[in-house]
Amino acid sequence: MLSLWYLSFLISIVAFFVGIVKKSWHALLLSTLTFLPIAYYFIGANNAWRYVGFTPIILLALTLLFWQINRKRHSR
Repeated sequence: MLSLWYLSFLISIVAFFVGIVKKSWHALLLSTLTFLPIAYYFIGANNAWRYVGFTPIILLALTLLFWQINRKRHSR
């Protein structure tokens, strides 16, 4: 069970870096979705670790920003 958590974290980090380097909103969306189980786990903490649970909100905002930039670039 722990290996699935590690796999989700690894996929999220790799997809995040690929999304940033290639400016791909698809990769950032994958990063957001694979980080959700990790965020769900940490949101129940009773200390400062609970703020890790808000990371998907930042990732989703970045995904939407890249999607909007990509849409504007293709509409020209």
